[in-house]
Amino acid sequence: MTDVMVPALGESVAEATVSTWFKKPGDAVAQDEILCELETDKVSVEVPAPAAGVLSEILAPEGASVAAGGRLAILAAGSARLQPPAAAAAAPAPAPAAPAKDVEHAPAAKKAMAEAGLTPDQVTGTGRDGRIMKEDVAAAAAAPAAAPAPAAPAPVATAQVSIAPPPATVPRAPVPAEDAAREERVKMTRLRATIARRLKDAQNTAAMLTTYNEVDMSGVMDLRNVYKDQFEKKHGVKLGFMGFFVKACCHALKEIPEVNAEIDGGDIIYKNYVHMGVAVGTPSGLVVPVVRDADQKGFAHIEREIAELGKRGRDGKLTMQEMQGGSFTISNGGVYGSLMSSPILNPPQSGILGMHKIQDRPVVVNGQIVIRPMMYLALSYDHRIVDGKGAVTFLVRVKEALEDPRRLLMDL
Repeated sequence: MTDVMVPALGESVAEATVSTWFKKPGDAVAQDEILCELETDKVSVEVPAPAAGVLSEILAPEGASVAAGGRLAILAAGSARLQPPAAAAAAPAPAPAAPAKDVEHAPAAKKAMAEAGLTPDQVTGTGRDGRIMKEDVAAAAAAPAAAPAPAAPAPVATAQVSIAPPPATVPRAPVPAEDAAREERVKMTRLRATIARRLKDAQNTAAMLTTYNEVDMSGVMDLRNVYKDQFEKKHGVKLGFMGFFVKACCHALKEIPEVNAEIDGGDIIYKNYVHMGVAVGTPSGLVVPVVRDADQKGFAHIEREIAELGKRGRDGKLTMQEMQGGSFTISNGGVYGSLMSSPILNPPQSGILGMHKIQDRPVVVNGQIVIRPMMYLALSYDHRIVDGKGAVTFLVRVKEALEDPRRLLMDL
């Protein structure tokens, strides 16, 4: 017998939630084949099989909270499919499972099942060869609870396993029956609950204020159009806008270091480095991977690292180490079409810059009305540590660097 253990979850992460099991008791597994997926406060963690064999018993079902180093399941030696546990004999006889043994259910369906606390056995697949689709999960979740609850496989001797309690919320107002019948209730994921808590904590803790400006993006766009082909050919990565913003922020943070600092009790910690957080939207929510020592890296290095971190974020492959230690954050709502917003601080940081949509607008240049590609910028900052003059100066320096990118080369 081989125990399947919870892997290292990262610094300061004590527990995770079992979101999805990809195997059932009795299934044969190969070494390093993914058995299940765990969800922590920030990232999803895949758990591979430590050895080849047969999944004998699942100790932590979907929806259970498990501590770092806890037991998830037991693998038995051999390759033959075991008989289902005796407890399953009491359940209604399922449809023949053989044809669906090797069916890969839709990824959206797996996520929906994890959120609804359902297992594949509780959902009738309507796709090809019994493949479970997202609509099937919604139908199963809305149906009356006719299926018996999975028999608890004897109180497991793993104290780490417990069903995560729902986050505390204000009681919901009564809803008319005709409206309730058309609503769908989905359990909040651990990631979404953590995002909600941290954003509210930021509002409750920091004296948050936002200042705005606008930037003429002609200089960046012209420079990018001239060099983008050569840049991609030499460095193997596209020259985007984010590299310019990272460099412009690094430049401004040198002049206004309090925007790159944080409060620790009665002390202010000034950081002589820039670990730039870049907010990335994912199907599960917003995550903020960090480009470390961004102030010491060139455009190519920054663009390559942002592209890789963004891809890993969307695929749910980021590690905790890649998301910790940021000193300042850039959030780009413009990719979704946002024209203006007030970003919320990413604690314990003291500043976050919001980028927005580039839009052609009439502006006055040298007494003449011209059309220019303009972008609104928003800097949210902690007024406990950053005063108004420093915040406005920071944003003006970012604006100046973007409107004349040559200033970045000459450190002006």
